Amino acid sequence: MGIFVCLLLITTMFSSCGYAAITTSSPLSVGHTLSSPGGSFQLGFFSTNSSRNHYVGIWFQKVTPRVIVWVANREKPVSSPTANLTISSNGSLILLDGKQDPVWSSGGDLTSNNCRAELLDTGNLVLVDNVTGRYLWQSFEHLGDTMLPLSYLMYDTPHNKKRVLTSWKSETDPSPGEFVAEITPQIPSQGLIWKGSSPYWRSGPWAGTRFTGIPEMDESYINPLGIVQDVVNGTGVFAFCVLRNFNLSSIKLTSEGSLRIQRYNGTTWIKHFEGPASSCDLYGTCGPYGLCVRSDTPTCQCLKGFEPKSNVEWRSGNWSRGCVRRTGLSCPESSSAKTQSEDRDVFYHVSNIKPPDFYELARFINEEECHQGCLRNCSCTAFSFVKGIGCLVWNRELLDTVKFTSGGETLSLRLAHSELTGSKQIKVFTVSTLSLSVCLILVLSAYGCWRYRVKQNGSSLVSKDNLEGAWKNDLQSQDVSGLNFFEIHTLQTATNSFSMSNKLGQGGFGTVYMGKLHDGKEIAVKRLSSSSIQGKEEFMNEIKLISKLQHRNLVRLLGCCIDGEEKLLVYEYMVNKSLDTFLFDLKKKIEIDWPKRFNIIQGIARGLLYLHYDSFLRVVHRDLKVSNILLDEKMNPKISDFGLARMFKGNQHQESTGSVVGTLGYMSPEYAWTGTFSEKSDIYSFGVLMLEIITGKEISSFSHGKDSKNLLSYAWESWSETGGVKLLDQDLADSDSVNSVEAGRCVHIGLLCVQHQAIDRPNIKQVMLMLTSTTDLPKPTQPMFLLDTSDEDSSLSQHSNDLFSVDESKSSQELNAFS
Repeated sequence: MGIFVCLLLITTMFSSCGYAAITTSSPLSVGHTLSSPGGSFQLGFFSTNSSRNHYVGIWFQKVTPRVIVWVANREKPVSSPTANLTISSNGSLILLDGKQDPVWSSGGDLTSNNCRAELLDTGNLVLVDNVTGRYLWQSFEHLGDTMLPLSYLMYDTPHNKKRVLTSWKSETDPSPGEFVAEITPQIPSQGLIWKGSSPYWRSGPWAGTRFTGIPEMDESYINPLGIVQDVVNGTGVFAFCVLRNFNLSSIKLTSEGSLRIQRYNGTTWIKHFEGPASSCDLYGTCGPYGLCVRSDTPTCQCLKGFEPKSNVEWRSGNWSRGCVRRTGLSCPESSSAKTQSEDRDVFYHVSNIKPPDFYELARFINEEECHQGCLRNCSCTAFSFVKGIGCLVWNRELLDTVKFTSGGETLSLRLAHSELTGSKQIKVFTVSTLSLSVCLILVLSAYGCWRYRVKQNGSSLVSKDNLEGAWKNDLQSQDVSGLNFFEIHTLQTATNSFSMSNKLGQGGFGTVYMGKLHDGKEIAVKRLSSSSIQGKEEFMNEIKLISKLQHRNLVRLLGCCIDGEEKLLVYEYMVNKSLDTFLFDLKKKIEIDWPKRFNIIQGIARGLLYLHYDSFLRVVHRDLKVSNILLDEKMNPKISDFGLARMFKGNQHQESTGSVVGTLGYMSPEYAWTGTFSEKSDIYSFGVLMLEIITGKEISSFSHGKDSKNLLSYAWESWSETGGVKLLDQDLADSDSVNSVEAGRCVHIGLLCVQHQAIDRPNIKQVMLMLTSTTDLPKPTQPMFLLDTSDEDSSLSQHSNDLFSVDESKSSQELNAFS
């Protein structure tokens, strides 16, 4: 495998040697083409329908018949054979007709007279500054009707910006058609196709790894799509990743309004998904409160408890006006407890449903809370508790509801009590059921009394001691050696009954307290809250992992306490708390000079080396970030918080999960979008950590210049221009302790670690060699995808200082648990 990769890199390197670019002195003319280095894509002039009109476009080079993926001059074709694509005097990419008049331009106030245009192997046409290597413009930011892997749609609500797909007018006319595809700013987002000004098709809300309105996206579906939303800043990104084993793939919005995901197997195109696939998929087919049954012969029905608004229109097949409620709800009129108990509204559950439009995300943590919350709100017409999302509620009419033959979600519809209990058959059934239930209860009671006499003092309730014992047995069965089980009163005494004065910090899984045992030993106690998203699995996972991992750069777990609902972890106490308490504090940051920072970088790397290679377990941390790096009294780093860590076995190199957990900004692209994680995911997080340590700036809040560059893009620009020396924290820049060569080398290594493709990142062994030697470093490539939606004309608002953790049910604020 290693030899194959080397040969591939060598082949790519030599193929790049003869690769041409568009420059002022070397324009692209009609009849000539520009190929990407690996020969995957081609740029040139093309015509449709044997006409004399020419367009500048990009297509798959080795696919016949030709498939166009991007067009520059969609609305203004050229007919002259002497037209050419060149670089203007101010650095723009410009298309000139036969009279040398401009027809199309990349635009922007670029003011660079030393640049070139290249076609990358991703199909991205880029305008590159020859001096800095910075991309001045790229076609991936100006999509047509097609998305290629690594391109993305986006929205930026504060700046009223969107990146969308726009169909061709027809198969032979690339001018903008009437269909537009976008992602919506709803929480969670969904895909939406517009036909003119009217909705045409929607995907249903995104549930972490799938769209709920596409039943084909079941657990067996390999989803190349991903959505990341920043709720605070009102931005979102919909990304398309490479389909496994298929480099040539695309998402296309056809001129008929279909969204098609397809891949090329070397001879033909294979459809991975296409929608809409049925007349039921067309938006609002059956009108408000109508239910479109998706089958061989799609039909419209009214939801239970509703009837057609117009029987005449409904029978004639005109369902657009939908249905109306047959019996009014009691909720608004109920005043007495008696009325509420006898005529209280009920919920009717409908399965295999595409969630209707106009949903809202409610902050209820389980289905019962979702149910009760909707019941208490008289304006709530329905609810659905969806895996991967949580509680969705509807406070208005239900529109675009579809029933699938399989798959989909369960919709709980609010109805008047009489709609479910009014018929005679239901009453008879209810009486029969109650009679049987009473008999069953009597039998069970008699059996219970007999068992009570036999056991005398027996009890059917599990005591707290039994619960604790069961958990201890579970831990002991996992061969957890050297683990101490603390009594709850011991930890209460040590922390002054979990006093606020002992509180060290608050995390997503609970609160951390400083404590002192009776022998004077200081400890840190993490007390998981009863509402914590860290359940038994994560709790046990952290205990089992940390107890088996012993290294000077990993925090040491001293023991745990399980007492009824209480779950507590006891760690060694780090007197200097976490790295971010120094790094991002204007006064304390000067206490960690460059030698200390370089030592911290090396210490974290040594801890990762142990996790990935040197321990008898191979562990991927999955949540490496600055607040999870603790500092001892000598400022030596220790990696903490293993609740999300995963073990790899044998020859396993990566794993996929339907639950993407971690912290945005530190997540590798492949993990955030597809749930695929590996040791290279930790390497990406380590690269971000390195850049934060060097700059003294947070990934979540850094914004530079009028273009609001984020930390990664600014680091790339600084390294391209000055080798990264100027990236060092300005509070240390004038210090005699600074080794500028060492700092610049660390910037270089950090950029190698945050390469977009996992295969391009070094492993931790290679990182350690780079940090401890002066060997030549490979050249990194510019980060291809950043969660940065700024352009030359406008910039994003300042990012929030808070990071957000992505979980299968919600995005929740992740706070520092040791600061």
